[in-house]
Amino acid sequence: MPRFSIIVPSHADGAPSARAGSRAGEGRLSQALDSVLAQSFADLELIPVCAVPGSPDAAVAAAYAGRDARVTPVDAPASAGPGGVRNAGVRAAGGAYVLFLDGGDLLLPGALAALDARLAETAGADVLYAEHERTPWWEGEPTNPVAPLLAGAPKGAFAPGDAPELTGVGIPAWSAVYRRSFLTDNGLDFPDGHFTELGWGGLTTIAATRIAVLRQAVVRHRLRRQGSRLNLPGAHQHALLDQVELVLTRAAEHGLPAERTRPLFEQLFARVLRTASRPERLPCGHRAFFRRAGRLYRRHRPAGYQAPGGSLGVQHRLLATGAYTAFRALRGANQTAVRAAEGLPRPHMLRTRLRYARDLRRPLDPELAVYCAYWGRGYACNPAAIHAKARELAPHIRSVFLVEAGQAAAVPPGVEHAVIGSRRYWEVLARATYLVNNANFAEGVVKRPGSVHLQTQHGTPLKTMGVDQSTYPVVAARTGSFAKLLGRVDRWDFNLSSNRHSTQMWERAFPGSYEHLEYGYPRNDVYYTATADDVARVRRDLGVPEGSRAVLYAPTHRDHHTGFETGLDLEAFCEAAGQDVVVLLRAHYFYDRGRARGSGRVIDVTAHRCAEDVCLAADALVTDYSSIMFDYANLDRPIVVYADDWEVYRETRGVYFDLMAGPPGPVARTPDELARVFADGSYAGAGSAALRAAFRERFCQFDDGRAAERVVRRVLLGEPPEAIPPVVPLAERVPAPAAATPVRS
Repeated sequence: MPRFSIIVPSHADGAPSARAGSRAGEGRLSQALDSVLAQSFADLELIPVCAVPGSPDAAVAAAYAGRDARVTPVDAPASAGPGGVRNAGVRAAGGAYVLFLDGGDLLLPGALAALDARLAETAGADVLYAEHERTPWWEGEPTNPVAPLLAGAPKGAFAPGDAPELTGVGIPAWSAVYRRSFLTDNGLDFPDGHFTELGWGGLTTIAATRIAVLRQAVVRHRLRRQGSRLNLPGAHQHALLDQVELVLTRAAEHGLPAERTRPLFEQLFARVLRTASRPERLPCGHRAFFRRAGRLYRRHRPAGYQAPGGSLGVQHRLLATGAYTAFRALRGANQTAVRAAEGLPRPHMLRTRLRYARDLRRPLDPELAVYCAYWGRGYACNPAAIHAKARELAPHIRSVFLVEAGQAAAVPPGVEHAVIGSRRYWEVLARATYLVNNANFAEGVVKRPGSVHLQTQHGTPLKTMGVDQSTYPVVAARTGSFAKLLGRVDRWDFNLSSNRHSTQMWERAFPGSYEHLEYGYPRNDVYYTATADDVARVRRDLGVPEGSRAVLYAPTHRDHHTGFETGLDLEAFCEAAGQDVVVLLRAHYFYDRGRARGSGRVIDVTAHRCAEDVCLAADALVTDYSSIMFDYANLDRPIVVYADDWEVYRETRGVYFDLMAGPPGPVARTPDELARVFADGSYAGAGSAALRAAFRERFCQFDDGRAAERVVRRVLLGEPPEAIPPVVPLAERVPAPAAATPVRS
């Protein structure tokens, strides 16, 4: 029998949940499971419970079960709410003690060892309450909300009557450990419906004969940006009274003494009054809620109970007498505040601000779409690919591309554009129904009701992104305010993904209420639609000598460097790799200053606006940690990873997976190793092909040549998801042909 059974619930879409979002989120769920399996105390079983077999969360759980025998996934009925999902986990548990961990939370390092030690000290405790960290995902200091409640508890195991204020109703299920035999002997289950944790906490404490506390945080509870679903308006708010009635009725059946009943009653009705004082949470039935709450109050009020003083005491007395009108008047007097509109966006000139404000009052143009890529650096990436496809499939929609003043001349002929910061720029942003970007629009851009914002992203994340950067000081300092970042995320309606890994990481890095579109990256369509003639044309345009092997060298940006460094003597590499080798040098777009760095057999293609053209022209790719590797893998051409500073990069920038454990091809650590794999041909050998095949299976999941079509049909034309063309299986795709160049051996 394992010491601990740790139950991690995940809910079905649409199922009631105590937290915003209907399921844990694949990226967050994997973090939760990792936090358990990394514990130094290993005598455990881990039980992920999923309400939808075959769902993404279920697939994550199954993958962990395949890697670790301690993981035992369990299916719950699709109709199960949060209580039913947890109950399914308890029924499957075989450990001496049961813990619950929400799929978005983390078990802190050393937590199980501390819990085990405390249980040994307090032998016989039915319930062990522990502290937890309550922390935002973006900015702000973590708090420890139950610490004051546990501070006055006796030092050892104790009877509940020795600490009557510890009623359990204010302590989440995942901030405690339960002896499994205690749960089964007393037939304790999570109640059905909403607010199930309130009922569970009260019922378990009423049934317990011995309780103990651990004055140490064991769980990091990560608040969701959307807040708790239980705080949203709706009829589910009435279920709060169901749980209150259940707990107070059980207390009466157990003959709970008055010294325990009073704090239980007071804590439960403090929760009731918080809801009653927020009539916006009950758009229908607020009066009925108040009247039922009053009946419960009168029925279960302990003998001799004295209401608290002050304003709260007034609310108690109004509830006890059923004085609904007076209660509403009291709350209305306290809550009358008009929410002023957010300050106008920040175009600098007063006249521009006034014009933008005027345009925001005009109706949205249903046939206007605005596009932007890389903060206005030009016509490029996913927005450009979607723009081109929209002109074909949705010609009735007028499309305007936003560019910096210095890039206007580089916009292709026939593409309507507006210069960032101009009067026309603000006008189209105010009126457009569709807004497409691979980064983010300016801070001052207002998300209007009815407008549709599509975030296309511009790469598969190896390095940490968004709020995940907050723990890396060098990166965090340059990112700025994470609260402002997430304010921009709140504008997104759709977020594009090219593989399931990206979907999981975007959920972590950019928590929001947007919908994921697992359609592939439109910019990568060309890797399946380009012809041999297209490849030959691009090579001529870039100046690649006929018959040469073109090796694209594309290093990523390093936050701990102050400028671009090639990291290689490229001329020496060409000499050592072979007489037919030329290098196409493409620096990160941060270092694009429009001037060439090439000489001899090194061709600088950094200023070439289309990264896809450069990839088509290359016979092989050498990169370090750039996301270009994920895009280039679609071509099924050789990739070599040059990882001379992997450990430094991983520690300073942070990464989502170990690239060295699953690279797309050979890994070279020194310039000599890099030259050697080209000189002996192993860069294109069978071993390289095998690594690349596994990499493509994982990261080329949705790129099939039709991503732009799917996006246009779903976002701009409004077609339902079931009408969108499915992704072509990887084995059936035919990448664009490579140039006919010799391979040395």
